[in-house]
Amino acid sequence: MTDLVIRALDASDAHLFDALPDALGARAQHRLTTWRPDWQRVALRDGTVVARAAWWGGPDDTEPLAVDCFDLAEGEAEAGAELLRSAPWRVDVELNLPAGWRDSPEFRAAAEARFTALRAAGYDLLVERFIYRWTPACGLPERPGRLVFAPEPDDAVFFDALRRIHSVTLDAHARRAIREGGVEKAAQEEIDFFRWCPSPREWWQVARTSEGDLVGIHIPARNPSGPCVGFIGVVPEQRGHGYARDLLAECTHHLAERGAEFIAAATDQGNFPMAAHFAEIGYPLIRERATFQFVE
Repeated sequence: MTDLVIRALDASDAHLFDALPDALGARAQHRLTTWRPDWQRVALRDGTVVARAAWWGGPDDTEPLAVDCFDLAEGEAEAGAELLRSAPWRVDVELNLPAGWRDSPEFRAAAEARFTALRAAGYDLLVERFIYRWTPACGLPERPGRLVFAPEPDDAVFFDALRRIHSVTLDAHARRAIREGGVEKAAQEEIDFFRWCPSPREWWQVARTSEGDLVGIHIPARNPSGPCVGFIGVVPEQRGHGYARDLLAECTHHLAERGAEFIAAATDQGNFPMAAHFAEIGYPLIRERATFQFVE
């Protein structure tokens, strides 16, 4: 087998990134994504692209936040691993997969080849997630009217709520942050992310009972690709009443009333209660995502 040539792209040859067949149908998922050519890298064998990866970040970021696309030709798992090993960044890899990919022998084989390449490059699976996309054709969910929603200008209120929410959480990213620095780190990461988003800070809302007791928070947001359900969280002492559904319904209405033509959303596959709320409210499941983290 001939030697690999691995290199970054530039504006003149960015088209090479699309030379690889789209075995997992990820291209449609990235139709609103803008990648910087110098954050796109390809592995070539005899001039043919056999692996590719795109690192992604916001328009003002100087370093990428994640690998947003990772792909390889059949039989080229080692080329994919070397492509990642030779890159200057060690960030999470977000691998987009078709919904129900394990039920298709073709999709399963393609996904597992990429998993093999990722593990060979030093990455381990962090979490698998369900990806949803609401549109107006889905209809707006009913607002139960059980909670009082209001904006809250004080970040300290959200920080305290996030600490309480993450003290008992199913979210894999939050649990990783807790292992690294406690619930304070997990809460601060959430605050930092939503401060990073281009959507207005005034959209963040707290939810209380009619008696004034805090139930939770919801954060409608826009990331660089468009409107999304940023965060839904219920404090531990208020769980068991289905309040996350109320929060999700309110978040959906909030974004729809501001002209959202679609709303992206996601939840960990192990978060069965939240997945059930998305299904009940009418968020179609469109993709799955496997997140791999680099292991030192």
